[in-house]
Amino acid sequence: MGPADPAAFEVERAHLLRVGYRITGRLADAEDAVQEAWLRYAAQDTAPDDLRAWLTTVVARLCLDRLRSSAARRERYVGPWLPEPLLTGDDPDDPLHAVVLHEDVRMAAMVVLERLSAPQRVAFVLHEALALPYAEIAAVLDCPEPTARQHAARARRIVAAAPVPPRPRTEEQQAALAAFADAMAHADVRALLAVLHPDVVLVNDGGGEVAAARRPVVGAEKVARLLLGLLVRYGPGMLQGEVALVNGDLGLVTHDPAAVTVLTVDDGRIVGLHSVLNPAKIAPRTPRRSPGR
Repeated sequence: MGPADPAAFEVERAHLLRVGYRITGRLADAEDAVQEAWLRYAAQDTAPDDLRAWLTTVVARLCLDRLRSSAARRERYVGPWLPEPLLTGDDPDDPLHAVVLHEDVRMAAMVVLERLSAPQRVAFVLHEALALPYAEIAAVLDCPEPTARQHAARARRIVAAAPVPPRPRTEEQQAALAAFADAMAHADVRALLAVLHPDVVLVNDGGGEVAAARRPVVGAEKVARLLLGLLVRYGPGMLQGEVALVNGDLGLVTHDPAAVTVLTVDDGRIVGLHSVLNPAKIAPRTPRRSPGR
């Protein structure tokens, strides 16, 4: 073993998970990259001068490789592709508690990142969110520094064109969720339209494994019609579940059909409904630990 300091590494764990998750959209990939970063850190003969920067670039390179290798698989994916939802429970030692405090891991923000190419996504995450210098980003991307700047600039324009409303207060989210649940429970189309923003977007990710809308549904009337149709199909069971924090926002974990749904609320109304139904993305998670844990 080299001069690795397990305690120092643990200080960076949440930060590294955030980097990996924002780049790949998959918690398993992020956890694998963090595990590999620990192993590489432990194998060093001398300690890095800036541990956070060193570990960040290692995780970013690993996740860039994962993102590139999954590109073809995503092109074949059936229907919309959503990031794996981050559900935080009651374990205070779970590093995801610190991860989901950041606005940039909210589901709506993560969905915007899907519009970026792999180099753009890495450049944006590392520079805009983490203030890594362009020279270091260029080293991660294996490109000249001006090219790294171009990737970041293009990513900024794409992200700026799809602004995400700031996270509202918990009370505002609770009120919107309660109004939504009550309208659904009573199949009240007027009440449902009242809580949905006129330009609300519903995105279902079934991955071809379960029945789900193959395209985003836009507009309050279309979304309400779809939701009430699903209520007729599945019955009250589709509303039975638990309220949970999903990527830091209030959401629902339901069982028939099994789904994790996160709501994006703006000014008291629901502007986004993102439902992950793909069983591979909502399976129970066992946190992974590095040897330094």
